[in-house]
Amino acid sequence: ISPRFSQGMELEPGRYEVEVSAERHESWKEWVDLRAGEDKNLMVRLEPVSTPPPGEKVRTFTANGVSFKMVRIPAGEFMMGSPSNEPDRNSDEGPQHRVRISRDFWLGQTEVTQGLWKAVMGSNPSKFSNCGDNCPVELVSWDDCQEFIRKLNGMVSGGNFRLPTEAEREYACRAGTSGPYAGDLDAMGWYDKNSGNKTHRVGEKNPNAWGLYDMHGNVWEWCQDWYEDYPSGSVTDPIGPSGGSYRVMRGGDWLHSAG
Repeated sequence: ISPRFSQGMELEPGRYEVEVSAERHESWKEWVDLRAGEDKNLMVRLEPVSTPPPGEKVRTFTANGVSFKMVRIPAGEFMMGSPSNEPDRNSDEGPQHRVRISRDFWLGQTEVTQGLWKAVMGSNPSKFSNCGDNCPVELVSWDDCQEFIRKLNGMVSGGNFRLPTEAEREYACRAGTSGPYAGDLDAMGWYDKNSGNKTHRVGEKNPNAWGLYDMHGNVWEWCQDWYEDYPSGSVTDPIGPSGGSYRVMRGGDWLHSAG
């Protein structure tokens, strides 16, 4: 809410993006609809953040004996979307707009593997299950991912895992670049032209400049946001609309062009 909320403050009816934050805790954001004459109480529990040592760039976590790494992504700004004259551009990749990511965040060094999914969920829904534990899990819904995250947070202390927003994911994928891809596509990703019609073990291709693997291709990756058109102006830490019909997937996969 802007301006900063204070006790007794009166708000006009409408939809508000509410953020609750506290030092050394994960912030909480949610869209709230307020009707005329309505009092609304929100119960919010902020999860403490396990603060890594200054300068630490990679952290290793373990769940049921399976280890995985998270990479620190620095705060910064970038142009989200693609220019209207970019070849093979989809219409929903614009308008380009400036996005500010105000705080560092952590992102998985690789896609979630089948081995990690099995360690957390106790099952493997993947079509390419014979690919092995180091291949990415697939055939999972957005809701499946929310349950996976809920269970993972119950297993790993201090992780506070969640899906990235679409803006966070594109920012991390670009890693300071501004072209269609974060480098040479064939060197960085598995897609329809080089995959052999199957997924591959994570981390076999080159990483981007920030040490993230398979940001282009292999399997589609879910984001936290509902899908909608991009805004035309600059935004800070966008979380997407409060509702919608579809969730956002990014990155492309082994069967299609890379994103």
